[in-house]
Amino acid sequence: MNLQPNSRPEQTLTGTSTYGRAPRMAKEDRRDQLLTTALNAFADGGYHTTSMDDIAAAAGVSKPVLYQHFPGKRELYLALVEHTLVDLSAKLDHSLASSDVNRTRVESMINTHFEFVEHQPQAHRLVFSADLLAFPEVADKLNDFYDGIAGIIASVLGPNVGLPHNQAAMLGRSLVQMVQTAAVYWAQHPGSVNRQQAQQQVFRLAWGGISILDEDWQ
Repeated sequence: MNLQPNSRPEQTLTGTSTYGRAPRMAKEDRRDQLLTTALNAFADGGYHTTSMDDIAAAAGVSKPVLYQHFPGKRELYLALVEHTLVDLSAKLDHSLASSDVNRTRVESMINTHFEFVEHQPQAHRLVFSADLLAFPEVADKLNDFYDGIAGIIASVLGPNVGLPHNQAAMLGRSLVQMVQTAAVYWAQHPGSVNRQQAQQQVFRLAWGGISILDEDWQ
């Protein structure tokens, strides 16, 4: 499922007016529609001011239908977080597995994260919002996300530079969070450099540090 905002807020994924009754759907299709609608609603109105009534109306369903899928707003938000992080993890995993050349792996990982920040800004802001990180469940999901990607990087980095897995995982997590921070800063300052330049600068910093660990790692 692609949790992208609809180009026209008055339309649902099915093309039905958000103020009309949505047609019947298979359970999973309905869940996907509700997640997409909730993402748009939270992005437009903010998590705290958006109600389940708002989301049900935007999706064209009754509140009982919405509650059949999600017991409450918090559970709906956590489902959005989980979906987004699973999707991003899979993309980062794929980018690291797409080549046997380590330089290309790092470039691809950086590109994947910048692409996520640029093309899914609502999902990114919702998941990585400092305000919503106060939810312990969100912090736990983010920690699992970072640890998972760090572990994948460590499985490549450790053998190449002769580091134990736990040390390589620490460096892998540092790399992922550096890229995340840089991508967010770039998105918040669009006039600084273009995306290609930003990615190149982040890559030079990341690759320069990796190269110091082992000058023979190519």
